[in-house]
Amino acid sequence: MSHYFINDSNLKSKIREISFSFKNVNFKFNTDNGVFSKNKLDYGTNLLIKNALKLNLSGSLLDFGCGYGAIGIVLAKFFDIKVLMVDVNKRGIHLAKMNAKKNNVLVDAKVSDGFEEINENFDYIISNPPIRIGKDNLYSLIKEGMNHLKKDGLMMIVIRKEHGALSLIKDMSIYYDVKCLDKDKGFLIISLKND
Repeated sequence: MSHYFINDSNLKSKIREISFSFKNVNFKFNTDNGVFSKNKLDYGTNLLIKNALKLNLSGSLLDFGCGYGAIGIVLAKFFDIKVLMVDVNKRGIHLAKMNAKKNNVLVDAKVSDGFEEINENFDYIISNPPIRIGKDNLYSLIKEGMNHLKKDGLMMIVIRKEHGALSLIKDMSIYYDVKCLDKDKGFLIISLKND
């Protein structure tokens, strides 16, 4: 079975266009088979972007597990911020590059398996992480990500309550300053800072 967090070169491409808006700005995105939420912007990512738009973003941002690029591209449209988008999914990165041009924003995008290809630190890491990789792998990704934050940097993620959001908050609070910034329809927006 094919998952959006792997590369499946045998999966037939079927590019389609979706649209959505934030703060009265309209966005159009190409999506394809083999990427997460190909038919519409998923509710969790939408909620995550809405919460990120409340911040005064500056400096640098990593959109980790970017898929077709919704988070990084929308935030680059509203803030003067250096954005890097990464994903293990080559098709997702191809789409993210297309969508950056389509929405007239300057961002970088590259393939990276986890943080393998990332050699810098960021002011923000924002992600709708791949929950289906399992709890241990997810926790490892979060901890590795926290090592890629600058001093006073912030990680913001979205996770469903039924997928372990409350245990994640409890478990990560041992290591980091963890807060629930918002919750809606079973989705929690969680921020993490290094103590």
